[in-house]
Formats: sequence, structure tokens, C-alpha cells
Amino acid sequence: MERLLLLAIFTALQAVTWTSHAAEPPPAKELLIGFKATPNPSVSSFQPLLTDSSGNYSLGFLRVNRDQLSLSILHNPSFVPLWTASTTRLARWADPTQLLFNGSLVLSDSHTGVYWSTHTFGDRVWLSNTSNMLISKLGGVTNLWESFHFPTDTLVENQNFTSAMALVSSNGLYSMRLGSDFIGLYAKFANRVHEPGQVYLKHRALQAKADIIEGQPVQLVLMSDGYLGMFQNRSLPADVQSFNTFQQNASGIRRVRLEPDGNLKGYYWTGSSWILDYQIISDQCELPSSCGSYGLCNPGKGCSCLENRPVHGSGECAPPENQLAGDLCSGAYENRVKVLRRTGVELPFKELMGYTKVGSIEQCEGACEGNCTCWGVVYSNSSGYCYMLDYPIQTLRAVGDETKMGYFKVREGVGKKKVDTWLGLGLGLLFGAILVFGGIMGLGWYKLKNRGVKGYYVEEEGVVGVGPYKDLGTASFRSIELCEK
Repeated sequence: MERLLLLAIFTALQAVTWTSHAAEPPPAKELLIGFKATPNPSVSSFQPLLTDSSGNYSLGFLRVNRDQLSLSILHNPSFVPLWTASTTRLARWADPTQLLFNGSLVLSDSHTGVYWSTHTFGDRVWLSNTSNMLISKLGGVTNLWESFHFPTDTLVENQNFTSAMALVSSNGLYSMRLGSDFIGLYAKFANRVHEPGQVYLKHRALQAKADIIEGQPVQLVLMSDGYLGMFQNRSLPADVQSFNTFQQNASGIRRVRLEPDGNLKGYYWTGSSWILDYQIISDQCELPSSCGSYGLCNPGKGCSCLENRPVHGSGECAPPENQLAGDLCSGAYENRVKVLRRTGVELPFKELMGYTKVGSIEQCEGACEGNCTCWGVVYSNSSGYCYMLDYPIQTLRAVGDETKMGYFKVREGVGKKKVDTWLGLGLGLLFGAILVFGGIMGLGWYKLKNRGVKGYYVEEEGVVGVGPYKDLGTASFRSIELCEK
């Protein structure tokens, strides 16, 4: 009987499982006009909608922050996103959100409107076996749109990267762009919408096999042989950045990604995992913010803080408001800025920054002190170079030369003044109460002392006694005694 009951339960569970799988259709090989999809509330991570012929890549809804989604292309075996639709904000993982194809691939919801669109007039959407999503006409040989032209933070093999494109890290702080003959990495620490930011790495073409012809655009391509090549035509590279597996007989795929720490890294898929194969910056202390805001990177020794101690309870080197760019002399932070000085420090990418030459550290500091857009300066006493920072202070590099000095401004916090005011008021009231209590106690002690002095050795009618209690036989005392009884 028990076996029959267990068999019935197992059969029921299988039926529920098969029903749930049957309710979620397999991803399509192509999307045609009229296609619509909404996020499935029962899916916890990724809902595939379109797959390539090999099954290695899928386009679908990727859950973000539990109740939001991004439209992404994933490498299925590793679940690593290779491309994400660029939206100003994330769509909701809810029924009003939908992806439809009406000639354009459109992500929208009925409340917010359109999050993202390809703005095309195509007939079908499909994925190549290199993860490139394409929109084309039926029977057409020309693609109207492709995701390879709009990379996010990743490049894959044989994907052309041009000067009209940018790789942007997932946190939005760093970008990679091509110049006329160089690869540039930029940090966007200040709120300047139309500028790439502060350049922290500039790798110029070494002209390995071909000269750079001025005026002709360059391209960056991740080659299957295991190198990043800079080309003006696809025949000969002007620059080669070799990976660890360069020219090895390997059957796996490759990708490069601009990481959230600002480093550009290359990876190789072994068939079971991604291995690190290349990084453009090998020294941690050369990264723009490897130890965080107001951090100090000591080569070979790790991270510490410019102020020698982290903020109490947070582990950070400065309050969080110091990561926000902006004017230091206006708004909520007015008059709530302190100064921090430190010797033996320099910028990790000072050769790429502008500077002025002054005669002393006092002159360098003076140029920043009254400047509301200046967050700090770094000064070299030997050269007289004064580097001014117009963005929130990031990681500095520790050096043994004490003639290299830094002057930095630190926001103390919006609520700090109020906290200090209430703290001062509380302490004032406490000390006031102590003084009042002490005064009352002192006055009482003084009165008791005086009463005691008058009570001793008082003579009344020739009798020496203790003040009013000297004659225990008087009428007054007897009346008190009778009352108590």
C-alpha cells in the first residue's frame, strides 16, 4: 500500500514538472513580425527567447535586482552575459513589460513607454553562432541591424570595434575608446555627460607589421589566434597584444571585457570554465581606484587609507558622499569640508594628466583652496609639478619619496552639522544638570553644616546641650512623643 502511495505521489510530481516545462516553450531560432513575450514570474534568473543554431547563445530576459530585467545575450554553458540592450533604466519583471517585434525589436511597458528599440523595418531577428544578434529582410543578404555594432562591456572573437563605439563597464565608471592610433581607457569620476572622462591608460600602436596611415580609421579586433589586433585593414595589424594562449592550438572561444575595476581583461573558454588569459594593466596600483575612494595602494602590500584609518563602522576610507562629484562650495555640503594632507603619495597615471609648475606646496594648495571644483592637488617638490584633481579623490599610489605630497578635501556629511549641534546641545544640558545638582547638594550640605555648628555647645540657662534637642524633658518634646504614639 505504501509503495502504491509513493508511486502515485511520484507520478503526480512528474506530471506537474512536465506541465510546467510544457507551459514554457523552448527558445525560437528566429523571431518574426508579430512576436511578443512577457517576463514569466516563475523564472528566477534567465528566460530565453531566442537561441542560435549551436545552442551556445541565447537572447532573453535576465533578472536583475529581483524585480527588474535586462534584455541580454548569454553564453549558455557559463551563464555569462555578452551583450545587454542599452537602456536609461531597467524594465520591471512584471506583466506590463513586453518584448515585441514589429519590424523593430522593442522593449516597453504600457506605463513607462519604450525602454529600447532597434528602429528598423526588418522581417526577422536571429542569432549567429558567434553571439551576434541580427535583424534582416527575408531572403535579404544585407543585415539592417546587428548587436556587434552596439557593444556593452564585452568583445568576442572577430567582432570589429571602431572609433564610433565604446565599451562601458557595468558600473558605468569606465570606458574603452579608440583614438587615431591608440587604445584609451577613461574614468568618469566627474558628472560631465559629453566627455569620456579622465584618461588613465593610453596604449599606442607599436606598428608591429603595418604603419598607421594618418586620417584613416583604425579598428580593434579580438583574433581567434589569441591576440588583440589594431588594424586599418584586416590584412596586417599595426599593433598586437598577445594573450597567454597566443597561437596555441585551442578549440575554445575568447572574449575581452572591461571590468568594473577599470581593467581590460581577456578570457578563454576551456569547455568547462573561463580562464584569465590577458589583462592590459598588470599592476593593481596602476588602476584608477583599486583601493576605493581616498584609498592608498602600496605596491606589494595592498590597500590602506590616506587618513590611516577607515570610516568608523563602514570599512571605507571616506564617507560615501565623497564619491559624488559636484561643487564643494554650494548645496548641502557648504562649509562642511575638511582638509587632509599626506606625504609619500602620487597619482597612478600622472603622465596622462595636466599640470602646472609652481614654486612650493603652499602655492599648489592655494590654487585649490578657494576653487570649488578642485578636490585636491598632488605636488612634487623635486619637479615643482602641481596636479589638480577636479573630481572626487580616488586611489593614490604610495611612494617612498616624502617630497611628493597631497592635499585633499573631504566632505564631512550632510547630517554631520546637525548631529554635532544636537550632540553639543545634549552635552550642554547634561553638564548644566550636573552643575545644578551639584549646587543643590552643596547648598544642602552647607545648611546642615551651619545647623550643626549652632547646635553644639549652646548654653541655655546654664545648661550645655545640643541645640533644640538638649532638654528631652521639655513640654515640646513630650508633645511630639505623644503625637507619634
